[in-house]
Amino acid sequence: MASEILMPRQGQSVESCIIIEWKKQEGDPIAEGDILCEVETDKATFEVESTAAGKLLAILHEADADVEVLKPIAIVGENGEDITAWERSSIQPTPAPNASEASPSTITKSESPQTSTTTHQSNGTEFISSPRARNAATQRGIDITTLAGSGPHGRIIEQDVLAAKPTPRKAAPFSSEDAGEQTEIRAKGIRKVVAERMLNSLQTTAQLTLNSSVDARSILRFRQLCKQPDRQEKFGKVSINDTVLYATVKALDAFPELNAHWVGDRSIQYKNIHLGFAVDTPRGLMVPVIKNANTLSLLELSAEAKRLASNCIEGAIDPDDLSGGTFTVTNLGAMGIESFTPVLNTPEVAILGVCAIQPKPIMNGLETEFIPHMGLSLTFDHCAIDGAPAARFIAHLREKISHIELTLLETL
Repeated sequence: MASEILMPRQGQSVESCIIIEWKKQEGDPIAEGDILCEVETDKATFEVESTAAGKLLAILHEADADVEVLKPIAIVGENGEDITAWERSSIQPTPAPNASEASPSTITKSESPQTSTTTHQSNGTEFISSPRARNAATQRGIDITTLAGSGPHGRIIEQDVLAAKPTPRKAAPFSSEDAGEQTEIRAKGIRKVVAERMLNSLQTTAQLTLNSSVDARSILRFRQLCKQPDRQEKFGKVSINDTVLYATVKALDAFPELNAHWVGDRSIQYKNIHLGFAVDTPRGLMVPVIKNANTLSLLELSAEAKRLASNCIEGAIDPDDLSGGTFTVTNLGAMGIESFTPVLNTPEVAILGVCAIQPKPIMNGLETEFIPHMGLSLTFDHCAIDGAPAARFIAHLREKISHIELTLLETL
C-alpha cells in the first residue's frame, strides 16, 4: 500500500518549511531512510528521510514550495498503486472572494510567547488562533478577529495574519538599459525572515546605541595563559569571545532589567540568562541560544557555544536551540569593526556588540600610553529602560572584562 511522506515538524516553533531541493525524482527506487529532499525553516536547513520503501510515485510539492508541517509532500509505494486522492488533495482550491477573508501572501517568524487565547467564528465553526499568529497580530496592530484561518480546522496561523499586512511601496527599478546586466534574487528562507524581523524590530522599538571601550590587557593576558603548553589541552579552546560572553553573563546578574523582554506595555524580567550569540553561516545569520548560561562555568559555556555554532554552520541546528533568548551578543571584532549599531532581536530589551581590539591613547600623568581597548556597542529599547541604567550596565561590564581574573574568581 502506498505511504505518504510528511513534512516533519522541526521544533515546536516551526509551522512550515520551504522545500529547497529534491534529491530523488518520481520513479526512483526508495529505501527506508533515503534522503528525499532538503528543506529550510526560517532558522536552519534539514534533510527529509523516507519513512517507507518502494518507488517514489509522486512529488506533491515542487522546490520552493512553502509546506505546513505534518502535511504530505511525497508518495512512496509500488508501481500501479492508485494515488489520485493524494494528487487531488495537493491542489489548493481558490476560495471565492469574501469580505471577511484575506489572501495569504508571506510568512515570518516571531519568538515572543503569548498566553492569551482568542476564539473566532468562521462558517459556524469555532477555532483557536495560534500563539504565533496572535503575537504577529499584536505587533502589527491587526485585528485578528477579522481574519479567516487556513490552518487545520480553520485555525488562524501566522501566515494568515501577515496576509493583512499592507504591502510596502516599492521603489521604481532602474531601467535595464541604464543599469546594464542585473540579477534579481528573491528573498526566501532565512534571508527573508531576517529581513522581516530586522525591519519589524526597527519599526516597533525605540532603539538607542551607547558606544564605549574597555581595557583589553587583562583579557589578552588571560588568553595567552590559556594557550601555554601546560594549559593548552584544557583551556586552549577558550576564545576571547567565550570570555566576553562569560563576563556579559556575570554583568547581567546585577542588571535584571536588561535580561528581559518588552511585550506590549510591560517588561518581563527573567531569573535565568538565556544568552543568544550571532553566528555567520553560509545560509545567513543565525542566533543560537545558550540556555541557563548563568549556571555554566567558563569551560562549559565555551564548549556549548562551540557546539551550537558548529551545528549552525553545518545546517544541523535544532530549531529549539534558536529560540528563547533573553539577551544577545554579536561580535564583529574579528573583521576589524571598531563601532557599529546592533539591531535588537525583539522582544529582547538589549543587544551587545563586541568590536575590534585597537590601541587607544591614554593619559598617564604627563605621559601618553597606547593601551589595547576593545570596543563595546550596546543597543537597548528606550521603551523598556532609560539611558542611565544602560550606561551603568556598560560600566559594570567594563569592570568585569578589564579584571577578568577577578571575575573568574567570583565563582570560587
